[in-house]
Amino acid sequence: MKLSSFAILAGLAAQAQAHYIFNILIVNGQRIGGEYTYVRRNSNSYNPAFPDILTSNELRCNRGAKPGGNVQTYEVKAGDKIGFKVFNNEFIEHPGPGFIYMSKAPGSVATYEGDGDWFKVYETGLCRGGGNVDTNWCSWQKDRLEFTIPAKLPPGEYLVRIEHIGLHEGHQRRAQFYITCAQLKITGPGGGNPGPLVKIPGLYNANDPGIAYNKWTNTPAAYRMPGPAVWDGN
Repeated sequence: MKLSSFAILAGLAAQAQAHYIFNILIVNGQRIGGEYTYVRRNSNSYNPAFPDILTSNELRCNRGAKPGGNVQTYEVKAGDKIGFKVFNNEFIEHPGPGFIYMSKAPGSVATYEGDGDWFKVYETGLCRGGGNVDTNWCSWQKDRLEFTIPAKLPPGEYLVRIEHIGLHEGHQRRAQFYITCAQLKITGPGGGNPGPLVKIPGLYNANDPGIAYNKWTNTPAAYRMPGPAVWDGN
C-alpha cells in the first residue's frame, strides 16, 4: 500500500512539474523585462484551465487576468519577431498545438477587456507523424512560442493572446489550456485587413476534434487545428 501511495504521489508531482505559463516577453531574440512585466497576471499560476473555461470571458487571457495592475505596454514594430517564454527556464512538456491571437484595442490596451474581434496570427501543430507520439509535436520541449508581426498589421495597441493546449487528457474531455495575454503597441505602415475574425468566448467548442482528441491509440486521427485559419497577412 505504501508503494502504491508513493507511486501516485510521484505521478502527481510529475504532472505538476510539466505545467507551464508564458509570462516573459521576447523581442527579436532578446528578453524584455521580467515575469509578468508585459503580460497580464493570471490567478491560477502555471496550472492549466480546463474545457469549462471555453464559455467564459476568462478564455481571453486566463483565470483572473484582467486589465489594470502593474502590467506595462511595450512598443514594437511590424516585422519584429515576438516570442513568449515559459517561466523559470521550464519547457513545454505536454503534447498539443500552440496558437497566437491578436485583438486591436479601441484605445489604450491597458484598459481593454478583449471583448472585440480576434484573429489568429500563428499556429503550430504536428511536425511529423501522428499525434500519439509526443516528440512529433513541433512545440514539444520548446521554451517559447514566437511569431513575426505581419508587415501590414494596422498600427495600434493590441492584446496578444498566447495559448498552448495540452492534449494528454483530451480523450477524457479534459484538454489543458495554458493561456496568457501580453500588451503591445505596434507601429508600422498598416494596410492589411486581419481575419477571419472571431469573438472570445465562442472561439472553441469542447467537442471540437482538435480539443477532444485521443492521442492514446496506435492509429490516431489526423489532427485538425481548432479555431479560425491563420491570417494571411494581406
